[in-house]
Amino acid sequence: MTFLRKLNKSKAKLRRLTLALFSQSFINKISLSKLTLIGFILVALPLVTALLFSANKVSQLAKQSTSAIYHVAQLTQLNNKLDDTIARMERSASQYIVLKDEELLSGFSRQQEVLSGLISDTAEKQKDAVLIKLLTSLQLDSERIKTLMLSDVIDSLSLKDIQGDFKHLHEINDSIEVRSNFVVNQHVLNIHHTTENISNNILARLYIIPITLLIAAIFIILITKPLRRLTDKIKVLEQGDFEQEINLHGPVEVREIADALENMRLRLHTLELQKSSFIRHISHELKTPLAAIREGTELIYDNSVGSLNEEQQEICDIIRLSVNRLQRLIEDLLDFNIVLDSTSLHGLEKVNLAALIDDACSVRKLDIKSKGIILKCDQSHCYIYSNSKQLSVILDNVLSNAIKYSPINGTIEITYQKDKECLTITIIDQGPGIDSALSEKVFDAFYQGQPPQNSQIKGSGLGLTIVKELLLRLNGSIRITQAKEPHESHRQGARVTITLPNSQVEDEV
Repeated sequence: MTFLRKLNKSKAKLRRLTLALFSQSFINKISLSKLTLIGFILVALPLVTALLFSANKVSQLAKQSTSAIYHVAQLTQLNNKLDDTIARMERSASQYIVLKDEELLSGFSRQQEVLSGLISDTAEKQKDAVLIKLLTSLQLDSERIKTLMLSDVIDSLSLKDIQGDFKHLHEINDSIEVRSNFVVNQHVLNIHHTTENISNNILARLYIIPITLLIAAIFIILITKPLRRLTDKIKVLEQGDFEQEINLHGPVEVREIADALENMRLRLHTLELQKSSFIRHISHELKTPLAAIREGTELIYDNSVGSLNEEQQEICDIIRLSVNRLQRLIEDLLDFNIVLDSTSLHGLEKVNLAALIDDACSVRKLDIKSKGIILKCDQSHCYIYSNSKQLSVILDNVLSNAIKYSPINGTIEITYQKDKECLTITIIDQGPGIDSALSEKVFDAFYQGQPPQNSQIKGSGLGLTIVKELLLRLNGSIRITQAKEPHESHRQGARVTITLPNSQVEDEV
């Protein structure tokens, strides 16, 4: 619970600090490089602090352990040395009582000095009061025995008397050994407690990790959010929408890029309006005299102004075919103008897909009838929120290609289906199909593949280019593949698959 409280308090402090430091005005004044540097410092600072704290605690533990090991080793050696020195003193004193040899007395005195020096050195380095008191008592008792050994009374003492005095010395030594063991245990317990405290302190500071992750997440958002907005604006430009103003807030670099994009948008928008206006005017200007030429040609062709001989009829056929081709080129040019016109992006509406396909088929009714083509259209209800004008152009161009390459009395199938992700419209003809190497090249502007047999009208090479550009604006795609395997039929056919995202699809209520 303490850990959670600390974490919540730290989060609250961090939130207040973040609101203070990273307000919009602050972000607008700082560059991405400085923002990244500040983020790195703020992320690294708590980690470095935790690392230094842990290193300091571990260093303290190491020093305490070293000191404890030294004292434990000293006390262990002390017990051994005390036992050995007292035993030698007692042996020398006992032998002197029996043999009265001065050399033995000198040996006793040397051992007593060794004992005194050992006690003095140990007492200076020890901090335990009880142990020091016992060592002092041992020192006094050994000096008492030494005084007794050097006095004249020694001659009257028996071996039993001197052993009695050393018995008391041994008792003190035993007490020192017991106390030494106790002090050793205390050192071990202290190290254990210190280790637990350090471990608990380090674990208690693990809340730095989520704080660090939170800081990192904040800076990732601060850095990537304006970049994502910038990417969204670029995608809008990529789709040909030049009417949305680009005005972004954020770091200096992002605002500079946004300003450059805005200048580019204005220039592109101006150029687009000029192109659209030129194409629209020139197309309408061409259609007016073309209509008169076509009407006059039809009158001549129908012999309305008199019969024609064979050569005149042939010339009239050439004029008639050329006029039809010119009309088709103008229509493609007008369709291409829809692609250039950014205003066609607007005006989304609920469109009946089945009705839209029927309308496209009705427009091409004469071409379908002239070739005896059988149409198999899906009649299930499906509604799309999209631009009906753009979809009409898409369907008209794809259907026109299917009719153009279909054989006499061929079949064209138009189906559509949807799943959780997308709506798919499929148009299959029985024409010669398409080489897989050309499946992408056919979408290039003005590219024209091998014309179908007995085709009298040459296309403009813009139809599929227009289709692909319009589908990009609708966030859709188009793919052309073989309808059948080569061994199944000599007429493989082409399969055109148009895909629209499911977010644009809604069933009829």
